[in-house]
Amino acid sequence: MHGHAHDHDGTRAFAWVTLINLAYTALEVGYGFATNSLALLSDALHNFGDVLGLGLAWAAAAMARRMPTERHTYGWRRATLLSPLANALLLVGFSGALAWEAVRRFAEPPQVPGPTVMAVAAIGIAVNLGAAWLVRDGHDHDLNRRGAFLHLVADAAVSLAAVLAGAGIWWLGWDWLDPTTALLVAVVVAIGAFGLLRDAFDAAMDAVPRGIDQAAVRAWLLAQPGVAALHHLHIWSLGAGEVALTAHVVRTTDDEHDAFIDAVGDGLDTRFGINHPTLQIERGTACTHDCSGRAAHGHAHADAHGHPH
Repeated sequence: MHGHAHDHDGTRAFAWVTLINLAYTALEVGYGFATNSLALLSDALHNFGDVLGLGLAWAAAAMARRMPTERHTYGWRRATLLSPLANALLLVGFSGALAWEAVRRFAEPPQVPGPTVMAVAAIGIAVNLGAAWLVRDGHDHDLNRRGAFLHLVADAAVSLAAVLAGAGIWWLGWDWLDPTTALLVAVVVAIGAFGLLRDAFDAAMDAVPRGIDQAAVRAWLLAQPGVAALHHLHIWSLGAGEVALTAHVVRTTDDEHDAFIDAVGDGLDTRFGINHPTLQIERGTACTHDCSGRAAHGHAHADAHGHPH
């Protein structure tokens, strides 16, 4: 069994970034209601969505440390696949309410203090860029950090849009910029939330993770030494960056199975990012002993040439 190394500094960085962004979101909500600015409230919504996402990344790093138990044999990492469902549903609801209010305000845009909007949104640029700097190390090879880094940079861009809207309101008297900015941000949040909802639903339904080509994995396994057929291939996410695979591998030889399993496990991790493989080795040129109603998902077999039989 492979051990899992944990980056305590990475966990601490996620904690700081989450708490800083949560504090700024609360500040932005307060000033948004005080100034009646939808631009600030929409920016706060966008930041709140990322606070939830950062919180999940923080939780994933922390929960990965929990050891499996007799009842929860995979540990608690899979809980991080369910939380994004609630996150996405909340964001879709909030963005819908925000868009409705923005459309309603177009008829009679309220007066909004432009300088206040600019000042609060400018703080947001500094907060988001500073938070991105905290998680910058390793983001080129750590997907968890890369996602957080890109979200924070995008948040800084949204805050810049709010600054520009505040400038237009202050200097040009264009009060319609406030609901316009809010509507645009609501659309961006909704699009991102629908993507998150789709990915979270796929993960909850044990779909093959995006970025992994199951056909390529099957072809690679069939090309390994001594493999005559392959069936019962399943690939799914366990959460917290762990991807599982199970497969029945039919080999024509019965030598060096341990070395074969070690080599295949290393190859799956290196080539596809699959780091929790479980292989069942079977002898012969084919396998029929489990083609029954008890193995409802294993009826499709493939030989070493990739042909089902």
